[in-house]
Amino acid sequence: MESTASHIESIYKKAKAYTETSIALYKLNAVDKAADVASSLVSWLVFGSIGVLFLLFVNIGISFYIGQLLGATYLGFLIVSLFYLIVGICVYIFNKDLITKPITNFVISKLTSANKEEVLMSKNNNVNTNEK
Repeated sequence: MESTASHIESIYKKAKAYTETSIALYKLNAVDKAADVASSLVSWLVFGSIGVLFLLFVNIGISFYIGQLLGATYLGFLIVSLFYLIVGICVYIFNKDLITKPITNFVISKLTSANKEEVLMSKNNNVNTNEK
């Protein structure tokens, strides 16, 4: 009886240790995924900010150029702002296809990328063990 009780206690301790290790592993994987998504988004924000500044100065130059061609600086700025009004309306209409879906797909792909690699590795291991 004592040996059975000691085996059960040993199994319980191992199961508890396995559970605690699994929980810690899931936490670490979640932190890794969150850090990967955050770093990707921050890099996109940095490049986006640089791009916005570039476009701002290009648009100011285009506005002055159009205004010079038309003889009134304000007309150049009105034409460029009208162009951006049209672009803004198009973005508003096609918001789901242009912004929401790509960002959602990007975040999902980042969160599931390691899972794909793990699945492929386990499939390769299963194929290798079956061949032996």
